[in-house]
Amino acid sequence: MEIPYEKLNPDTLDALIQELVTRNGTDYGEREFSLEDKIKQVKAGLKSGKAVITYDKKTETCNIIMKDSLS
Repeated sequence: MEIPYEKLNPDTLDALIQELVTRNGTDYGEREFSLEDKIKQVKAGLKSGKAVITYDKKTETCNIIMKDSLS
């Protein structure tokens, strides 16, 4: 189930994003991003519609994924 990010309380959204970016661990890319930068990137993805929040009823968990991976 897709959850519009605008429907979440801003504090809840921030906590969800922070949990996601810290869960994903180290970035191993050419450039290391700060936690603040990662949070900004996720928020930008949500605002642009490239990323969406999903909720899995079976596992009762939320995740943020790229919209094109839903197809």
